[in-house]
Amino acid sequence: MKKSLFIFLLGVCVTNLAHAQKFFTKAGRIDFNATASSSPKNILAVNRTVTCVLDAANGNMQFAVLIKGFIFELALMQEHFNENYLESDKFPKAEFKGAVVNNAAVNYFKDGAYVVTVKGKLTMHGQTKDVEAPGKLVVQGGTINATASFALLLADYGVSIPGVVADKVNKTAKIEVACNLESLKS
Repeated sequence: MKKSLFIFLLGVCVTNLAHAQKFFTKAGRIDFNATASSSPKNILAVNRTVTCVLDAANGNMQFAVLIKGFIFELALMQEHFNENYLESDKFPKAEFKGAVVNNAAVNYFKDGAYVVTVKGKLTMHGQTKDVEAPGKLVVQGGTINATASFALLLADYGVSIPGVVADKVNKTAKIEVACNLESLKS
């Protein structure tokens, strides 16, 4: 009887510890695409220094990205992006704080692919807006590959496109997020 009670209590403690687990990366990736259909050049940037924390217990997640970390093929595009559009000296980072809406459907401790919806607040260029996006969590060997794709209207974040390049820059940017999260050791 005592042995059964001990095994039961041990199981409860291990389960509680597992559900309190957090996953983390400092090397996530965000792809930014604001290429207009009439643009002769692609307006693409990649940031490979995205920080993300995901709490398996409640699905809360947080992203932080330094705007100057977005790298363009052309240095002049990168300069305009930082100085004229996103004003990265004044607004150095973008942040997302939200949660996996259907977190109960995800087993973070069993290999598999889970379709999720992420909802929260995105702050960029001094503006905060509600964002909801479909995503996917692939659990494999104790790590999580988190991906999402969504569009954001640049004007919603106070980003204006000058008339001289209005036909070259899409007013809606396509955002692709990919993060390989590992267990956060406390």
